[in-house]
Amino acid sequence: MAGEATLPGGTAAVAGPPAPATWRRRRPLLPALLYMVVVTQVPFVFTVFYSFQSWNLVRPGSQRWVGLANYASVFTDNAFRSALVTEIEMTVLAVAVAMLFGVPLAVLLDRRFPGRGVARTLLISPFLMLPTVSGLLWRTTMLDPVYGIVSYVLSWFGVPATDFVSRFPLASVVTVLVWQWTPFMMLIVLAGLQSRPADVLEAARVDGAGPWQTFRWITIPHLRRYIELGVLLGAIYLVDTFDVIYMMTQGGPGTRTTNLPYYVYQRAFLGFDVGQASALGVVTVAGTVVVAAVALRLLFTVFSGTERSAG
Repeated sequence: MAGEATLPGGTAAVAGPPAPATWRRRRPLLPALLYMVVVTQVPFVFTVFYSFQSWNLVRPGSQRWVGLANYASVFTDNAFRSALVTEIEMTVLAVAVAMLFGVPLAVLLDRRFPGRGVARTLLISPFLMLPTVSGLLWRTTMLDPVYGIVSYVLSWFGVPATDFVSRFPLASVVTVLVWQWTPFMMLIVLAGLQSRPADVLEAARVDGAGPWQTFRWITIPHLRRYIELGVLLGAIYLVDTFDVIYMMTQGGPGTRTTNLPYYVYQRAFLGFDVGQASALGVVTVAGTVVVAAVALRLLFTVFSGTERSAG
């Protein structure tokens, strides 16, 4: 019978409820779960509700039910399509360039040299800074046309002072994102480098393979899943970039650096259009969930395929 256990003497004993210690271990998780539901799911439910209404805060009495009209406006909005294109450009460029810098830095830190611990700490530090601080630091200290370090260094080579944020806004934002996320890519690739099987590397050296041949035919195939992991996780995180854009360009000039999160902010807190902003938020969240689901599915496929091949 279910719920019974047989003792050594043949006597059946009914299994009792879980031990009190088990319930005590589970009980602290309930407040955390309730807190997450309150701060994430309840606001989202209200956002979905308001997305079916036309409501502008600067026009009292304008709240009324409009059904799917806000969603129809979202998909016919040229500004939304422009923000979507900017979102894709910004994410792809930042992730790709960060990974291109992360791989050689990981290879460098995988070697032994004096001061390697200090070098690791310095290279990781950009990832530990708040995005708002990073954006403000680059705008005022690095890229300022008068007092910026970049303009000062370029003046040694006869390059005139340039307002990089105004002339090259997308490149400036991508530069900050690359500076901030290169350590993340570097750490993932470094973990892959340190997990290489020593016997395979030793066999390659015995067979006469040089450093470049070992890197090309052994290291790169081994790092494939780690590089894909870094790209997928970086894309998931960078889709929601807002802080750097707000601190550096305010979405401009024009709409050159206005991505989806910043466009939602403009409609909600600058245009005070609650209905349109809510519909934009729902569409953005749905798109982010789809991208994350596809990315995680690809990630699981990569790792499961690697485990089967290793087995």
